[in-house]
Parts: sequence; C-alpha cells; structure tokens
Amino acid sequence: MTTLDLGPQTRIVARLAESVTDEQMTGPTPCPDLAVRNLLGHLLGLSVAFRDAARKDLGPTTDTDPGATVPDIGPGWREELSKALDELADAWRDPAAWTGDTRAGGVDLPAPVAGAVVADELVIHGWDLARATGQEYAPDPAALGSALTFLRAAADDPDRGSGLFGPVVPVPESSTLLDRAVGLSGRDPEWRPVSG
Repeated sequence: MTTLDLGPQTRIVARLAESVTDEQMTGPTPCPDLAVRNLLGHLLGLSVAFRDAARKDLGPTTDTDPGATVPDIGPGWREELSKALDELADAWRDPAAWTGDTRAGGVDLPAPVAGAVVADELVIHGWDLARATGQEYAPDPAALGSALTFLRAAADDPDRGSGLFGPVVPVPESSTLLDRAVGLSGRDPEWRPVSG
C-alpha cells in the first residue's frame, strides 16, 4: 500500500494563504468563475471533506457536490483554513485512511484514489493561489508526483472535459513537472492575472 504524507504540501498551501492580502480577495484565479476568496473557500471545504474521508467519517461534509455552489469564506477563514489543512494532513497519516473505500464530493471511491485526488487538489490549487496572488510556488515533490500520476490517468478518461478538468493544455516536452501537471489539469501554465 502506497501512502503519502500530505503535511509538506498542506504547509506550503497554508503559507501561500497566509500571504494573501485583503486587496487580493476579489482578484481572478486560473479557476473559471472563482475569485481568490472563492478559491480559498474551496480549499477550506475540500480540506474538511477529505479529512473526513480519511477518517471514514461520512456525512454532510463528504456528501456535498463541490460544484453545486460557489464556495466562499467567512471572517475567521485564516485560522479555519490553517487548522483544516493541519487536520487533513494528520488524518491521512493514519495508515487506515489508505484502506478500504470512502467518499468525497458525493462520490464513493477507493481510499487510495481519494488520497491521490486530494494530493492533486492541493498541488493544483496551490499553483492557482500562487499564480493569482503573485507568489513563488514550489510544490512538495512527493505530492507533485502523486498529482502527475493521477492527472495522467485522468487525461486518458474518455469522459474528460466535463466535471473537474477542462481539456488538456499542451505544454512543451521541456516543461517542468509542475507545468506538465498544470497543463494536464486543463490550465495554461502561462496564465497570469490581467493587470488593470
């Protein structure tokens, strides 16, 4: 059984979030229709959902379709997101998290697949947040490797193009692993916010 310590990647995402300014909250992100504040809300929601998925604590947090509403954040979001990211990493450190089946986003799936999904979410949305707010970004190599494996498999899915991912954005052969992952996720690695 292959497991992954999500702690290094959750700490990277937490540091990015801590540096977001109030003025950046309404800015655009590489996620269509999501401003920075909505992306942060999505990160908070997915952290709670996948924490509970790891614990097999199935219920409202794991049954909600993440695409059903536009996520948002409240006034205490900085503390809430930091705590949720810590709890997420801690929950997936339990070897039992990687066994059996679980649920996230209203979808039943094998626990190792859920672990790969959350690694991908953290890596790609970390890039989204960094790019939207002008921050440097170097994901955890182990999480990036897991995300790449997951995204390569998803790219071969005939149902791709609906749901989580848009069409693959081709990148040069010489691209970094991160740019390859970003392209496979349906994003343009050259995306930048339009300056006014």
